[in-house]
Amino acid sequence: MAAHTSQSVAKAAGSEGAEALAARGRSRATDNGNSGGLRRALATHWYAWTMIAPVVIVLGVIIGWPLFRGIYLSLTDANERNVARTIGARHIDATYEFVGLDNYTAVLSDPVFLQRLVWTVIWTVACVSITFGLGLVLANMLNRQFRGRAFYRMALILPWAVPGFVSVFAWRFLFNRDNGILNKLLDGGGIAAIPWLDDPTWAKFSVIAVNVWLGVPFMMVALLGGLQSIPGELYEAAEMDGATSWQRFRHITLPGLRSVSMTVILLSTIWTFNMFPVIFLLTRGGPGDSTEILVTQAFREAFVTSPRDFAGSATWGVLILALLMMFALVYRRSLRKQGEVW
Repeated sequence: MAAHTSQSVAKAAGSEGAEALAARGRSRATDNGNSGGLRRALATHWYAWTMIAPVVIVLGVIIGWPLFRGIYLSLTDANERNVARTIGARHIDATYEFVGLDNYTAVLSDPVFLQRLVWTVIWTVACVSITFGLGLVLANMLNRQFRGRAFYRMALILPWAVPGFVSVFAWRFLFNRDNGILNKLLDGGGIAAIPWLDDPTWAKFSVIAVNVWLGVPFMMVALLGGLQSIPGELYEAAEMDGATSWQRFRHITLPGLRSVSMTVILLSTIWTFNMFPVIFLLTRGGPGDSTEILVTQAFREAFVTSPRDFAGSATWGVLILALLMMFALVYRRSLRKQGEVW
């Protein structure tokens, strides 16, 4: 009995010692985890880091440096007259100075900023909404079996394949007030010519129409891929249960497209918010400044006004980036509340 008791005590002591050693080992591992985690990751996945290193370097040069340079210039009074420049054999050093947040105060207090922001938001919401609606309709049509479906798919993707500036110039010719095809057709029907690009209201409709024309193919292809990922058995079961076409669309198609829709809406919003070519090539921001958006205003500050205001242009650019980042964060939070992982 005594021997048995002594053995039990020894086992207990041994188990306690083992637990103490294990706890000590865990504490040491925790202490060294922070310092050695990165080292182990580099040693284990060195090939992955080697593969992505060129991409990181290129992105840092192409995106990182201009971004930090723009932020720095937005905090100065740099313009065409005080930046470093070379005239012939003579080099003139930069004389611009650090002014802090004065540029941001000046831009945000200027009524022009609010005007550009309101129209940019209207332009973005209108383009994304119409593009998504048309893309969803066309995707549903092309998701069905019918003769010539491949031809229609190719024809609808064609505007996406054509370079954007070519499409914009073609539309500019169509919108020409005197010789444009659209006004020729209206004239043939006894309708007076419409000043598509000469009237502020019609010019806004025109730029929205062109941007929708360019954006529908991407939206259609993305949503068509989402539709084809929805199991057909769900539609068959719903049809057997007597669900109508609208009920199947509402309770199967829309929930099945939620993840794809959230992604393409976000991307389309960012692209449309910064859609410089359509505005600049079609209307140059006119007539007057009626179709100027934030990004074209930033371009105007840097390349059109005299003297060219590099600090002001950089300030507009940083504000555009800040607005888009705020939108992305709010959008991401709303998706998480709805149970979407993004």
